[in-house]
Amino acid sequence: VQLQASGGGLVQLGGSLRVSCTASEWTLNTYAVGWFRQAPGKEREFVAVISWDGVQTKYGDSVQGRFIISRDNAKNTVYLQMNSLKPEDTAVYYCASHRDPYYYGSQSDSKALYSSWGQGTQVTVSS
Repeated sequence: VQLQASGGGLVQLGGSLRVSCTASEWTLNTYAVGWFRQAPGKEREFVAVISWDGVQTKYGDSVQGRFIISRDNAKNTVYLQMNSLKPEDTAVYYCASHRDPYYYGSQSDSKALYSSWGQGTQVTVSS
């Protein structure tokens, strides 16, 4: 099972971008979905997660107040709206689904709990 991330691109400092995550052959609707990012030479870091029903969300400290995660289960898609972008947001952005259906907990920001990953989409913020 693989997810597809899309919508990345080049944007200027302070700009906005929305990336999407979908799965073509199975449903995301019963899984929490997280966004992670990885810059060159750095560890993959947590960005945001949304519960399977969209009720609960959590954000990494570096994006809190700037990024918004949402989902449309009718479209089997999870979105990450990124606002007030900074050069340090430049990275490959990956989406992933939690390994357990209907689960959302305090450790949902741990990439070790995610079993299905997308191929990533590049986001570059120029100054």
